[in-house]
Amino acid sequence: MDSISPKIMILYASYGDGHYQASKAIEACFHHRGVHNVVLIDLMALAHPLINNLTRFIYIQSFRTLPAVYGWVYNITKDMQPDKPFANILHSFGMRKLEEMIREHEPDLIIHTFPQLAMPKLMKKTGLSLPIVNIVTDFDLHGRWIHPDIDRYYVATEDLRLEGMERGIPAERIIATGIPIKPDFDQTHQPDPEVIQHLDPTKKTVLLMAGAYGVMQGIRDIIQPLLDSPNLQVIAICGKNTELERGLKSMFGGHPGLQVYGFVHQVARLMQICDCIITKPGGITLSEALASRLPVFLYRPVPGQERNNALYLESKGIASISYDPKTLTGQIKSLFAGEEQLEEWKLKIDALRKPNSAERIVGDILEMWFSTDARTTTWAPSDTRPLPVGAH
Repeated sequence: MDSISPKIMILYASYGDGHYQASKAIEACFHHRGVHNVVLIDLMALAHPLINNLTRFIYIQSFRTLPAVYGWVYNITKDMQPDKPFANILHSFGMRKLEEMIREHEPDLIIHTFPQLAMPKLMKKTGLSLPIVNIVTDFDLHGRWIHPDIDRYYVATEDLRLEGMERGIPAERIIATGIPIKPDFDQTHQPDPEVIQHLDPTKKTVLLMAGAYGVMQGIRDIIQPLLDSPNLQVIAICGKNTELERGLKSMFGGHPGLQVYGFVHQVARLMQICDCIITKPGGITLSEALASRLPVFLYRPVPGQERNNALYLESKGIASISYDPKTLTGQIKSLFAGEEQLEEWKLKIDALRKPNSAERIVGDILEMWFSTDARTTTWAPSDTRPLPVGAH
């Protein structure tokens, strides 16, 4: 970076872990490019902690008890317009706190990794002018992401870029970069010796990931059929669900074909040594699997963005969906029945995945708004600070 280093504010939410992970990936890339003044803000948690805790609880419980209700709400609001009353209500949450945070941190650009778009409304209210970009963290485009005052959209695929254009986003504002993930997924790692020593090199290794909060349903039921297969072994990641972790260790304790872990940080190293993955279809985990060239098996995807993610990857021939243990086990066995099918699957993965997504996003932001040419034509720090006196 040159002598003028921008200040970047990234707004995320803690519904699941994906929005935060995307934010951390972008932050790491800014740091790598010499931009160190980057602040991450969980706006809903900061502005409305009680509402945030309640809605997070409802969100997590919806996966366990009422997935159809969540999916129904998601789907009926998917085509919502930004000028409608419901959208105005959703995008009003956190506006006052965001104004305070902008006064405190004086950012030059705002990034959303979650569609809580209080910023456009705040700019209209105060007269503030700041570039705003959205990083869509799913393979599905909900109407909450779309707003005429967003300057740039970064989306997962070319298909999503075309859909965005059909829904009114100008072509020059939307780029298919892939979903940002940690830089270590684009690197080669030495296997963890503690994990490797428990694996049988003659068997295929299935990575089972229950999500950050361990909410994927039916895990106990699907492990046994996998272990009954003589050619398969399983690494199960339970996330922050300590009850699930204890339960699996108790139920399958000592089984040589199963390793059980809680929340892990070295996901890239684990994916690198596995042959396929069973997971819930969150956008970040799916992007990590694609980066690792892992065939994906999606078990009982819940309605909403995750089922839409699942259906999209299935349509591309790189994911299989199942709703019972027998079907799932059969799909995995079929994959490994011959090397030709496995190689065909990986070629389809290569056609869809987009390496170095975070680097591409950060590079575009810096070129668009903070290069020497950009500063002389479209951007100047004095345009962004401070907020007008008396603005509330």
